[in-house]
Amino acid sequence: MTLLLRQHAEEQFAEELSALERADAHSRPPSWRLSPWAVETYLMGGELEDGFQIEPKYFGNRRLIQIAIATLTTERALLLLGVPGTAKTWVSEHISAAISGDSTLLIQGTAGTSEETLRYGWNYARLLAEGPSQEALVASPLMRAMSAGAVARVEELTRIPADVQDTLISILSEKSLPVPELNIEVRAQKGFNVIATANSQDRGVNELSSALKRRFNTVVLPLPATAEEEVEIVLHRVEALGRTLELPAEPPALDEVRRIVTIFRELRSGLTADGRTKIKSPSSTLSTAEAISVVSSGLALAAHFGDGNMHAGDVASGLIGAVIKDPVQDRIVWQEYMETVVRERKGWSDLYRAGRDVEATDS
Repeated sequence: MTLLLRQHAEEQFAEELSALERADAHSRPPSWRLSPWAVETYLMGGELEDGFQIEPKYFGNRRLIQIAIATLTTERALLLLGVPGTAKTWVSEHISAAISGDSTLLIQGTAGTSEETLRYGWNYARLLAEGPSQEALVASPLMRAMSAGAVARVEELTRIPADVQDTLISILSEKSLPVPELNIEVRAQKGFNVIATANSQDRGVNELSSALKRRFNTVVLPLPATAEEEVEIVLHRVEALGRTLELPAEPPALDEVRRIVTIFRELRSGLTADGRTKIKSPSSTLSTAEAISVVSSGLALAAHFGDGNMHAGDVASGLIGAVIKDPVQDRIVWQEYMETVVRERKGWSDLYRAGRDVEATDS
């Protein structure tokens, strides 16, 4: 039996999707597996009439998710924008899984993404042997989504070179993809649409053209509004990761997670939680995703090299690694925060000692 490190959303939550499909009495757009109501329930969680519990996938503003889903019922594509760690990829994957039952029609944007990656390529062995033919054509995930009436995903759109980005303009406008070598065109079936994600801090890297922006409805996914909301997200995701990785450790203590989230939020905002002390912010993003990583790393240390319970010493190295991306400037920011905030805060002396021990080891 093959043990997958990570399942696709439609595999991991197949039972929930099937339960929603059975209970879904609302109207569904063409080619959609679930109605917009059911897609929202899948993302935000809820209880069905038969008592079946749907686990929330996204913790945040329900209205933003409704807008995102409603956009995909129209001809406009969806652009999820936000700073790193705001669950853009997570949301796009789960929306695709709920609508199309397939979240794998994915194009990962990089500086090396070519026009062929978005359009189509060729099996060059067959092309040389037989010439241009349907059999020699290698369809891109975008082309396959058009043929199937499914949702395609384009990750990190602003990482793709500007001239390649503009390949999407005619596809999103005309809903067709010409293949001049075969004198044919692939026309989008009902249900086809595109979800793109972009990092708002990448503006200016490969800025989207005005023409391309007009083809998208943009939804900005914010960082969690409150500390308690962020703590809930971290606990939920860490618990799921712990089950997947089969970590033999106790679930993280709420106080430990709250402390990590507090540190991240204070350093992001440049102000302590009580609003009394201004502090410097590091160059790192310190997103919720990084908080999840710090806690997961701490659990792994506690499980394999500790007593199974996560302590300050288990999270200190991950915490410092998350904060210090620039070894000069960020280290100064972290040391000042340690001395002015962590050292003076009641009940945080163990974290202060653990942090100092890690820095002593590194130096």
